[in-house]
Amino acid sequence: MDIKELPSSLRSTIAAFHKGLRKQIYSSNAYSMTEWQTIGLLNKNTSMLPTELASQTMIKTQSMSQILKKFEEQGIIKRTPSKEDKRKVYISLTSTGKKLVDKTIYDRDEWLKEAIEKSLSEKEKELLIKVIPVLNKLIDNR
Repeated sequence: MDIKELPSSLRSTIAAFHKGLRKQIYSSNAYSMTEWQTIGLLNKNTSMLPTELASQTMIKTQSMSQILKKFEEQGIIKRTPSKEDKRKVYISLTSTGKKLVDKTIYDRDEWLKEAIEKSLSEKEKELLIKVIPVLNKLIDNR
């Protein structure tokens, strides 16, 4: 491969890899990509306003309201009124929501571990270990 082709090839490979990981989540239950993105945002942040969630997932606030209603009915989120402004309600994950996140991470890691064990030779595994810091260097080069 020519060095000029490297950026495009790397981007395509990482995109395909990410798609494969996403398939592991979506095939196992009934949540859409936007719903998983919402759960991920709530997992990274202690709490968020519905408008913030809608903005970051790039959907309308009405659509986010439907997602949050579904999550609340399933016990995945809780709503906490703002102490400063009673019109605002903060959304956060419940312990059930956090368990869902933990299980999903575990399942993806197990799938990936199995794929690595089945598909890669010992030399390829060693190479993969060495390339991770290199990829992190690219990520940190913002």
